[in-house]
Amino acid sequence: MEGALGAEATFVRTFADAPEPTVLMPATSPFLLFAVVVHRGVADLGDTAYTEERISSRQRVPLLDVGQLRDFCADDERRLFVVEHLASYTRVASGPVWVRRGNRWRRQRFSEVDPARLAAMLGVVSEAEHPGIYRRLGDLALFLAGVFPDHETGRELRPLELERLLRSLPVSGRAPLRADDIEQILGARGSAGLLEWLGPRWYRQAAAGTPVPGLSRLLDDVAARFEAARRFLNFVTDRYLFPRRDNWFPAPN
Repeated sequence: MEGALGAEATFVRTFADAPEPTVLMPATSPFLLFAVVVHRGVADLGDTAYTEERISSRQRVPLLDVGQLRDFCADDERRLFVVEHLASYTRVASGPVWVRRGNRWRRQRFSEVDPARLAAMLGVVSEAEHPGIYRRLGDLALFLAGVFPDHETGRELRPLELERLLRSLPVSGRAPLRADDIEQILGARGSAGLLEWLGPRWYRQAAAGTPVPGLSRLLDDVAARFEAARRFLNFVTDRYLFPRRDNWFPAPN
């Protein structure tokens, strides 16, 4: 089955060999679509000596460590994780929510593709719901850094955004971040650099609070291999998804 998903003929048939980027074979579900894309990417990595990473809409840099990506894709649970991850962002939730603070209700904006607004939800949901928020924060960091690197690289964060994102991590067990630490994390890559630093930490928080052992192990594994997961998403996005990206996924805020 996986061999068929990765076959070039399946890829061509799924996309109907159409000139229009939004044209697909009838009744193709997002899960099937991205299963074909991911497995085609795995097959192509076998014949690839290096990958190109998109760091802006017009600039790419070559990377020679293809072995790291092949190792990441060798596990079937990780492949399934990437397929489900991409499919989950074809439809996202956003809009106003009402939050009770003391005796008053306040209207608060929510978006699954806005890291700062999503991180703010940690302050209004119960402790039992924190693992789910952390999981989605980890997913979002991986999605933005992997699928929209050109949007995030170099983007400057507003002070409120930066505060919400850094405040999302518990301070117990680690020293508070200093201004020099934050500047080093942001570097020249701005928002992308911060998301790549926060992503694995959010996944670890989700893993620590998840009561399902198998899911906890998977999230820990993705946290440890976050860089490889991001680069694999960069690879499949640049090779297969980029012309169709804005039609399938909501643009970052």
